[in-house]
Amino acid sequence: MNANSPFMQMVPFILMIVIFYFLLIRPQQKQMKERKQMLDSLKAGDKIITGAGMIGTIISLNADKIEVEISKNVKVNFLKNSVAGLLKE
Repeated sequence: MNANSPFMQMVPFILMIVIFYFLLIRPQQKQMKERKQMLDSLKAGDKIITGAGMIGTIISLNADKIEVEISKNVKVNFLKNSVAGLLKE
C-alpha cells in the first residue's frame, strides 16, 4: 500500500471515530443504564434528592409518578424522571 491509497487516507478518520466512541458514547451509555436501574429500583421509604435539589422520602410510586414527603405532613408529587439520586442513610 502506498501512502496515497484511499484506505490510508481513511485511517485517521476511522481512528477518530473509535476514540470518540470509547471516550464519549460508551461512558454515556453506561451512565444511562445505571440511571435506569436506579429509577427502576426505587421503592417506598427510599430517601431521594430531585433534580431541583429537594430532599425527601418516597411515600408511594406509580408507573411514572412518585409521591414524596419533604417535611412532616407535606407531600408533593414528582415525575419519576426528576429523581437525581438516592441518598445513603
